[in-house]
Amino acid sequence: MAKVTDPEPPREAFRLSMLLNDTRYRGYTFQFIALFLLILFMAYLGWNLVRNLVDQGQDISFRFMGQSASYDINQRLIPYDSQNTHLRAAFVGVLNTLLVAFLGCITATILGVLAGVLRLSKNWLVARLMAFYVEIFRNVPVLIWILIIFFVMTAALPAPRAFRGDDPEASMLFGAVAFTNRGVYVPRPIWETGSTIVVLVFLASVFAAFAYRRYATKLLYETGRLLPMGWPSLAILIVPTVLAFCALGQPITLEYPELRGFNFQDGIQVRGSMIALWFALAIYTGAFIAENVRAGIQSVSYGQTEAASALGLRPRRIMSLVILPQALRVVIPPVISQYLNLTKNSSLAIAVGYMDITGTLGGITLNQTGRAIESVLLLMLFYLVISLSISAVMNVYNNAVKLKER
Repeated sequence: MAKVTDPEPPREAFRLSMLLNDTRYRGYTFQFIALFLLILFMAYLGWNLVRNLVDQGQDISFRFMGQSASYDINQRLIPYDSQNTHLRAAFVGVLNTLLVAFLGCITATILGVLAGVLRLSKNWLVARLMAFYVEIFRNVPVLIWILIIFFVMTAALPAPRAFRGDDPEASMLFGAVAFTNRGVYVPRPIWETGSTIVVLVFLASVFAAFAYRRYATKLLYETGRLLPMGWPSLAILIVPTVLAFCALGQPITLEYPELRGFNFQDGIQVRGSMIALWFALAIYTGAFIAENVRAGIQSVSYGQTEAASALGLRPRRIMSLVILPQALRVVIPPVISQYLNLTKNSSLAIAVGYMDITGTLGGITLNQTGRAIESVLLLMLFYLVISLSISAVMNVYNNAVKLKER
């Protein structure tokens, strides 16, 4: 018996009136109209800006970036002098911003995770201390913490002259690190032939250590077999690098700071302004991350902890293998916002004289050239690109660690 099916209704020919009358197209029509009006409005604002600048004898030009900067930068990661261009100075500021943002995010994450976990400790004193840390640092503006740490370092640490003499008032830590009111002086690595291979071996060891830990975790979840993670990870990380370092004749040496004249020479000087900015941003943001971690841990049912304890897992294993992996889906989204806030808060560096991108391009360059619109546009573009990049990377990580539903 042949199967009887209803014939398909004939398709109606498309008409322009359907853009407003047909619900299938009406939403797209209104969105297109709104987008078109927004483009017209932004174009009008841009045209009005250009017309006003022309009336005042000005124009938008970025040629000033090729002019000589004529100012020095105290903290820099690449060679720079006052005869370099404003573009070079801005690039130095960009690297300084990225450096303090990277160090701040790493340190804030470590502090935040530790404080968030310890705040839930059954030890009353430890839990109260972590609560005190969170409430104090979270409710005081970060600028005040930057100034406090900077002034404490300037007043409490000795001057370089205190390291002079047969019986000095101050001494270097391990004979290699000097803490002074002008900054911290640390040894500088000297890269000789073969040092690149050692660095590549070290990076490969880092990836291998993470791969081993991931394999051990996967094996535990699939078979219940628990492999040691501590000493094997440490061995994978250290042994190949040490072997490569010795086999290549120790191609990496250290240049130690030495007091000559009125200040330390050689080595690397980490200025107090950078340390104050780094620590203040890390401690301040770490307090917020601690609350995110605490909320994520408390979002996991307590029955998970009881079930893991019944299986014989120790508290540390329960936290690392059961609680934290499930808490990450709650922790990571707000932590992304904290990373973005830390990066943008680094623009307060000018308060302690740390020359980041705001101090170079948005400060001295802007004042010297008078190109306020161009400088501000470039600043906005830089922070926009950095913020979107951080969000993209963290969202990829968030998708990788989120719970996979069956």
